[in-house]
Amino acid sequence: MKVIVVGLGRTGLMLIASMASENYDIVVIDKDRKLINEVTDRYSVNGIVGSGASRETLIAAGATTADAIVCLTPIDEINLLSCMQAKNLGTRFAAARITMPDFVKEREELKKEYRIDMIITPREDVADEIYDNIGMPGYTKLVGSWRNGIHIMDLNVLPDSVLCGRSLLDIKKSSKADMLVVAVMRNDKLTIPDGNFVVEAGDNLSVVISKNEFAETLESLGIRRQKVKKVMIVGGNSIAESLMERMINDGYAVTVLEDRPAKCRALMERFPNSRILCTGEGELLEILKEEHLTDMDMVVSLNGSDEKNLVISMFSWSCHIPCVITYVEVPEHLQLLHKVNIDITVSSVETAALRALRFIRRHDSDQTMNEVGKFYIVAEGQAEIRELVAGADFKLLDIAFKEKAFKIKKNVLIAAIFHNGELIVPSGNTTIQKGDQVIIATPRKQKIRILNDIV
Repeated sequence: MKVIVVGLGRTGLMLIASMASENYDIVVIDKDRKLINEVTDRYSVNGIVGSGASRETLIAAGATTADAIVCLTPIDEINLLSCMQAKNLGTRFAAARITMPDFVKEREELKKEYRIDMIITPREDVADEIYDNIGMPGYTKLVGSWRNGIHIMDLNVLPDSVLCGRSLLDIKKSSKADMLVVAVMRNDKLTIPDGNFVVEAGDNLSVVISKNEFAETLESLGIRRQKVKKVMIVGGNSIAESLMERMINDGYAVTVLEDRPAKCRALMERFPNSRILCTGEGELLEILKEEHLTDMDMVVSLNGSDEKNLVISMFSWSCHIPCVITYVEVPEHLQLLHKVNIDITVSSVETAALRALRFIRRHDSDQTMNEVGKFYIVAEGQAEIRELVAGADFKLLDIAFKEKAFKIKKNVLIAAIFHNGELIVPSGNTTIQKGDQVIIATPRKQKIRILNDIV
């Protein structure tokens, strides 16, 4: 598959890093020759110096025969125009990232006008991610969900956890809920576990849980989701605005700290019933104390500076705030935050790169286009949980999992099945039938593309 990536910012670089080890013919476009040279030296990709909105540049990049283009420059108008130009030249599929609030509101109209197949809105997606994690303790994170049927959760096992020293089979029996541990990171090593795997303190578990039994399962795992009423948001950017709109509609008491007077006035006009405080150039930690940070149930740090977000989050942790969520711009900082036990992090860079990768996978080839669905990257980037559709040619159709004939590859785990819209967590008597959506977990290096690849 031939893919053109326009824009070598943080998101573009993360996307290329994710694609580079796979069988893609990648061409990158950027105005910065130094960036182009660095990327082409590091990865097996071709580079073109120029504007992605230029027909000449796009033709040089192969847009007349490309399968997909992903436009990730910091300028929304360039991304939209690049997609339109590429589609006019013959590129089959196009995706553009947009961040301007006015454009985000008009995204469906823009898709039609510019012939774009996917609009990536990372700031809106980050706001959704934060909202989904309201009240979650710092050693857990809701990663995503499927069809409102199952949740995917990351869980860091603490030394006093009820999970320590127990096998996964024992944990599942005692929880009496539809849940499955699909990946474990221990000492930077990935394991796709079976029921005999024994959990230890320090393990990072990726868990698939039935949405209907989510609260019950958390309780059985010794995890308490805090009831949240008072929320403090530090930083009044567009992510904060989207988050505030949802929170205020649902009755949360929101306090916002913002250092730009003009932005404070705009927030006051839009959200007259919220508490908007203009901090100016004051000492931030002193302001947090003065504004009764310790009375808050949740703190969300959304500054443009990762360093400032780190300080705010660490201070919030020291004040025993039950739920702290930290925004990260630089991907390398994610691991740093995790090492100081600040585990609920959100990143527009990571979110946009994952959306772009899903887009590319969905259009990987004519053969798999309708078979590949949503997927998530878990276990510190080493494993994937993905959805594949069982076609009529699937080799193990209608064979029960307990039968000897049902043989799948090592390190492949079938986590769930959606059959006619109904969620099934597999047991020995389960079968896969034509049309089922099958959720599997595998190491990323296995490169599973269609369901027959697991056989």
